[in-house]
Amino acid sequence: MTSGVASGNWVGASLARVEDERFLKGEARFVGDLKLPGMLHATFVRSLVAHGTLRRVDADAALALTGVRAVLTGADLATLAHPFPVMAPPGVQVATVAAHPVLARERVRYVGEPVAIVVAATVEQAVDAAERVAVAVEELPALVDPHDAGEAPPIHPAVRDNVLLRHRLGTGDVESAFATARTIVRNRVEAPRLIAAPLEPRAVLAAHDPETDVLTLWLSAQDQHRQLAGLCAVLGREPARLRIVVPDVGGAFGSKGVPQAESAAVALAALRLGRPVTWSETRTESSLAVYQGRGLELDVELALDTDGRILALRGRILADLGAYLYASTPVAPLTAASLLTGCYAVAAAEVEVTGVATNKVPTGPYRGAGRPEAALAIERVVDAAAAELGLDRVELRRRNTIPASDFPHRTALGLELDSGDYLGALDDALRIADWDELVAARDRTRATGRLAGVGVAVYIERVGPGFETARLTLGADGDLVLRTGSSPHGQGHETSFAQIVAAELGVEPAAVTVRFGDSFEIPEGTGTFASRSITVGGSAALLAARRLRKRLEAGEQPPLEEFERFELPGPVFSFGAYVTSVEIEPETGEVALGRIVAVDDCGRVVNPLLADGQVVGGVAQSVGECLTEQTGWDEDGQPLAVNFYEYHLPTAQSVPPVTSVLRETPSPFNPLGAKGVGEGGSIGTPAAIANAVADALAPLGVRHVDPPFTPARIWETIRSAERRGR
Repeated sequence: MTSGVASGNWVGASLARVEDERFLKGEARFVGDLKLPGMLHATFVRSLVAHGTLRRVDADAALALTGVRAVLTGADLATLAHPFPVMAPPGVQVATVAAHPVLARERVRYVGEPVAIVVAATVEQAVDAAERVAVAVEELPALVDPHDAGEAPPIHPAVRDNVLLRHRLGTGDVESAFATARTIVRNRVEAPRLIAAPLEPRAVLAAHDPETDVLTLWLSAQDQHRQLAGLCAVLGREPARLRIVVPDVGGAFGSKGVPQAESAAVALAALRLGRPVTWSETRTESSLAVYQGRGLELDVELALDTDGRILALRGRILADLGAYLYASTPVAPLTAASLLTGCYAVAAAEVEVTGVATNKVPTGPYRGAGRPEAALAIERVVDAAAAELGLDRVELRRRNTIPASDFPHRTALGLELDSGDYLGALDDALRIADWDELVAARDRTRATGRLAGVGVAVYIERVGPGFETARLTLGADGDLVLRTGSSPHGQGHETSFAQIVAAELGVEPAAVTVRFGDSFEIPEGTGTFASRSITVGGSAALLAARRLRKRLEAGEQPPLEEFERFELPGPVFSFGAYVTSVEIEPETGEVALGRIVAVDDCGRVVNPLLADGQVVGGVAQSVGECLTEQTGWDEDGQPLAVNFYEYHLPTAQSVPPVTSVLRETPSPFNPLGAKGVGEGGSIGTPAAIANAVADALAPLGVRHVDPPFTPARIWETIRSAERRGR
C-alpha cells in the first residue's frame, strides 16, 4: 500500500460523489436495463374497485393472444406463496391476519390491488392481454374515513372492529399532573398520506437456475437483506436458494424497504414458467400500489404549570393503515408515539396508538417514518401553549428543552437519548436566521394589511437500530475492496464509505472500491433506512479498517481480510432546529415561503457536502408535503391522485433558498461518533412551516390549519375567518 494523506484527514472533507459520473453519463445499471436470454415480460391486472367479493377471474381471452405465456391468479399461487411477514414488536397488538397477499383471493380491498399477473413475450403483449382479463367483483361498501372504522363492516372477517394495531406507552403520574395544571392546551394535527414518488419506480427481474435451484431476483430496492428475509418467508425458500441483487437504484425514500406483492408474484411466475421474467412499474401503478407514507392524526395535550413548564403530555394517534399490513406498516405510528415528547423535559406522558384498516393501499415508511409527524404534533402544540399563556414561543421552548447537562436522558416515553445540545441548535438557528429581524419584518408586513408569519421548530431523530457488516480485503495486487451491508439509493455511499476507510489506512479514497447489494456476496447485514448507514455501516467499515491497519503495522503482507459486525449498544439521536417565514396572499390563499434555515446536528460528519445535500433534499420534499402534495379518495374509495397531473410534486421554483448548517455533538455509542442526517430536513421543515403559516393567520383568529397548505385550503380558511368576524 502506498502512503496517502495523514490518517483522519478524509473524514470531514467535502468530496464530490465519485458515483455521479456514471449516472450523469447514462452508464448506471438499473433493473430495467438488465436483459437475460429468453426473458419474458409481466404486467398486473389490478382491482378497479376499493372493496368487494372476488367472484371470477377469466383469462381465456387474454391467453388466446399472441405471445402470452401465462395468466396467474391468487388461486394459482395459493399453494406456492405464504403470507408476508408482519412486524409485531413486544407489547404491541398487531392483527397479523391482515398480512398482504401476493395476489388477491376471495376479496379485493383497495383500488390497485394486484389480482392477476400476465406474462408475455413483450411488455406490449402483456399489457394488451391484461386488458382482456375479465374480473368479476361484487362490490361491498368502502371504508374510507378511519374514524368510521369501529362502526363499519369488517374489512377482514377476523378483525371485527377493523383495528389492526394497538399500543400504549408512557410513564409518570399523568392524571395528577393534568389535575393540578394551571393550563391545559390541546391541539390536533393531521399528517395526510403521501406518495413517495422516487425517480425510478419499482422493478424486478427474476430468473431460476434449475441445476442449482437458486432463484435470483434483481430488485430496485433499498437493500438486499430485508428483501431476502421477507421473500424467503413468502416464497418458502432458504437463503442459500434465493439470491437478491440490488443494482443502481433511482431513489426510494422508504418506499422500497420491504418486499411487496409484485416482487413475489414475478418470482413465482419465473419459477412456474422456467423462464426469466421482468416487470417495471408504471408511474400510475406507483401511485396506486406502493405503500404510502404518513396518514396519521395526532391529538396532543399538554399540562403546564404557572411558569409555563410542561408537567405532562397526553397523546392519541389514529393511524390510517390501509387495507393490509406489510412488515413495516406499524413503524411510522409506533415511532411517532415514542418521539412525541420531542426535545422537551416532560416528566410524565402517556400515548395511545390505534391503527385501523381502510380500503386504501397500505401505509409504510416514508422519509422520516413517524419522526416528522411527531415533530409536527409537538411543535404545533408548544406554539399553541405559548399563545394560550401569553409567552414568547422561543422562551417557552427554552424553559422546557432538555439541557445539554442532562444527557444521557431518559424520556417519559421510554427512549434513552444518548447525547445532545438542543438549545445550542436552537440558538444557532435563531442567530443565523436573524430571528429578531424576521419578527420585525413580519410586523412591518402586517402593518400594510398583508398576512405574514414566522416559524421555529426543534426536533429529534432516532437513527435506525440493528447491526451492520463490513468485509475489507487487501489483495496481493494492492486492490482494496470494502463490502458493506449498507446499499445506496442516492446517498453517496461509494464516496463516504471510501473516505472512512481511506482515512484509517492513509490512502486516497479513490484507492477504495465499495461493493454492495448482493446477498450472495454480502449475506449478512441489515440495510439502508432511518439514517443508519454512516452510523452503523460506517462504524463497521471503520473498525474493519482499523484492524487491517494494525495488521499492516505489524508487518503482515497481503492478501489480508477483515470482517466486522457492528451493532449499536443503544439508540442514537440526531437533532436540529429550523426557522422560516411565510407570506400569504389573502385573495388567492397562496403561501410564499421565505428562506429556510436548517441547523442539523448529526454527530460527526464524514462528508459535509453530501450531508448538506441530504438536508436540502429533505427540505425540498417537505416543501411539497406542506404546500402541494396530497392524496385523496372519493366516498367509494377511488383514488383522486394517480399521476403527476393530479399529484403535485414541488419544482425547483417552489423551493426557497435553504441555509444548511451542520453541528457536531458526537454520539458515545459508535466509534465514528456519527448519528445520521438523511431525514433531518424532512423532520424539521414541516413543523417550522406549519408554525409560520399558523402565525400568519393568527391575526384572523385562526388557531391551526392542517397541511398541505394549498391555495384552496388557505383561501377557504381565510374566508371562514372573515365570516366569523362579521
